[in-house]
Parts: sequence; structure tokens; C-alpha cells
Amino acid sequence: MELKFKNIKKILIPTDGSDYSMRAAEYGISIAKMLDAEIIIVYVIDNVVLDQISKAAERENAEEALKQDGQRYIDYVFGLAEKEGVEYNSLLAKGIPFEQIVNLAKELKIDLIVMGTYGRKGAERILIGSVAERVIEYSPCPVLVIK
Repeated sequence: MELKFKNIKKILIPTDGSDYSMRAAEYGISIAKMLDAEIIIVYVIDNVVLDQISKAAERENAEEALKQDGQRYIDYVFGLAEKEGVEYNSLLAKGIPFEQIVNLAKELKIDLIVMGTYGRKGAERILIGSVAERVIEYSPCPVLVIK
């Protein structure tokens, strides 16, 4: 089987602001530059996190704070992409992260997802599951996971 990298024109880069996702963004941008592809950066406001935060604060304020964080992370990746001359777009989504990422990959006809591993460990990882693992399982396209 021959891999046809030249067919990769749309790369989805999910970010959560972690070091893992920022490292993945750098890889995704490098790949996009090499292949003359567009990147789409997505930040998903996790419903579970929103519910946990909103117990301590008003839900609207908590959601707005998460949106602002997401936009800040997206803007940072935009800066990296701009510096490399890579075409970019972004989306803010809300829901279950792996579902949003997979659905966007289908809707936008994404050719490759480049994402970092997420930092959940122990019981939280077992209960919630790994976002990267679930994206790999359900993705309609190849997924490159950056450690």
C-alpha cells in the first residue's frame, strides 16, 4: 500500500492548551507547511469540566472563561501558523471532546488529525477515557498522536 501524503490538504489540530497539544500543533503546522495543507484548530469546551466548574461559579461565567481560554490557545497556534505561512482556520466547540473532534473530522472532510496525548491519569483517565484513544478508535481519517 502506497501512502499518498500529497492528498493531505486539511489537517485538524485539537488543542486544550496543554504542552502536549501545543507540541502537536507545532508538528501539525510543520506537516501542513511541507504539504501545502490548511490547518483547522479546534478547542472543545468539555461539558464535564464545565459542569464541575459551574458548581463553584455561575455557569455563564464559567463557560465564558473557558471560551476565552480556548480563544487564547487558538490565537497562539495562529501565531505559529502565520510565522510558517500556513493557511489556518479555527472552531470553538462544546460537548464531549472526542465526539466533537470526530464529528468535525467527518463534517469538514479532514485528511489528518494531529493531536497530543492528554494529561489525565489514574482513576480520572479510567472513568473518562483517553480523548486521543477514542479519537483514534472513531476517526474517519488517520490520526497522528504526539507524545
